Amino acid sequence: MVSERPYAVCVYCSASTADQALLALAARVGTEIARRGWQLVSGGGHVSMMGAVATGARAGGAHTIGVIPKHLVHQEVADVDADELIVTDTMRQRKQVMEDRADAFLTLPGGIGTLEEFFETWTGGYLGQHDKPVVVLDADGFFRGLFSWLDELYDREFVSQSARDRITVANDLAAAFAALNPGAAREP
Repeated sequence: MVSERPYAVCVYCSASTADQALLALAARVGTEIARRGWQLVSGGGHVSMMGAVATGARAGGAHTIGVIPKHLVHQEVADVDADELIVTDTMRQRKQVMEDRADAFLTLPGGIGTLEEFFETWTGGYLGQHDKPVVVLDADGFFRGLFSWLDELYDREFVSQSARDRITVANDLAAAFAALNPGAAREP
């Protein structure tokens, strides 16, 4: 008997921070993915928050899928412990594979790479390319400045209400996972 694959959450997060509180948050996210019987799709690095999410997920028995472009294999120390490690030629291919393999997206604190992934996923959902949940875990107000700026863009009519509605901003792990839940998908 063939079983349906587990629900897959793609997590975007830092591959460079050494902030212990953020590393612990990432590990808790991985643990929660495993506790729910879901699988993890990540950027395929075994460092910083990216590594902590994957390690936490695997420790709980979750299937992990790492997707990394070949030019980052050594820089981000490829997650060779991943159940599936997919090496792509380019960053664009990496993002496409991650999007295709995921049922939902969770953005944790990170830098420009994390933001770029978040914006592309958000835009794809807004444009109807997918109806998957897009969730931002705003731990300790990390994204406060970003969302203040997005509010200004809304006020100046550069961002529509329907675009804003494609994002769920959660302040804690419980709210983030409630929004990621399989039934949380929105209509495009």
